[in-house]
Amino acid sequence: MFLNWKNYTLALGLAAISPFTFADYPDRAVKIIVPFAAGGFTDSVARIVAQELTKMWGQSVLVNNHLGAGGNIGATLVAKSPADGYTLLLATNTTHGTNPTLYRDIQFDAIKDFTPVVLMATTPNVFVTTPKLPINSMSELIATVKAQPNKFSYGSTGVGSSVHLQAEQFKSVAGLQMTHVPYKGSSQALTDLISGQVQVMFDNFLFQLPQIKANNVKALAITSKRRSPLLPDVPTMAEVGVQGFDYGPWFGIVAPAKTPQFIIAKINSDINAVLQMKDVQDKLQGAEILGGTSLQFAVFMEKDIAKWAKLIRELNLKAD
Repeated sequence: MFLNWKNYTLALGLAAISPFTFADYPDRAVKIIVPFAAGGFTDSVARIVAQELTKMWGQSVLVNNHLGAGGNIGATLVAKSPADGYTLLLATNTTHGTNPTLYRDIQFDAIKDFTPVVLMATTPNVFVTTPKLPINSMSELIATVKAQPNKFSYGSTGVGSSVHLQAEQFKSVAGLQMTHVPYKGSSQALTDLISGQVQVMFDNFLFQLPQIKANNVKALAITSKRRSPLLPDVPTMAEVGVQGFDYGPWFGIVAPAKTPQFIIAKINSDINAVLQMKDVQDKLQGAEILGGTSLQFAVFMEKDIAKWAKLIRELNLKAD
């Protein structure tokens, strides 16, 4: 399944021999396909970057949401699109991390059908509870759920999302029995969490941050190696005694396979420049902004697929 990176590097070098230049692209509107619902953090990342690219290129960069099947519908659409740089995918640890192992009938190959462009950012998740639950610490939560097996439910942004898998891993590590309630996106899950329809969930830290500060939800722990300066009173998962949870979602741009290298290089260079803008960094405050080369993203993605494959097999999970 994994790419021969020596051949990949050679292909990139050959593709660079082109009669076209950076100035030839783009000469019309570019679409970024977000394979999840509007309103979530994934969608926000795409729109922040698209807004700056529109200014930079003098061409519209449009964000279109094509959700469904854990991100597979949007990813399949891009995989089958012309390799001309005008249809891109906002790839995540779901579409290009968990889904290749989680789904049996996936309609694309996360490695062979795409060319990585740039890894933009990563964020931690946060474990939150409904304010209707009289619990204020992880130890209280674990004790309460253990005492009442299958009474509590947890929300997620869909089967196979990092928040779903983290919750399943948490259940396994802590010895808990809870019911999974998947949603099409964070916004819908948040509504039910606040109202108490579901009691707990892992979710993107930056999406939940305003709700935490407004006391609409309670944060018990964050899935990062260190506490966030934005919420210094919220401990890490390791600090509350739950090990192995120092990871979270990532966000990058990929293009259909065989997209010309001069286009990949152009998009990579310009998005790297966007990620250095203070206004963009302010909007993404709390995220770890990354950037880098296409090849660095390719290597990262291969390792991430392997990591998720190990966890999914250990937990014996399947989405279909």
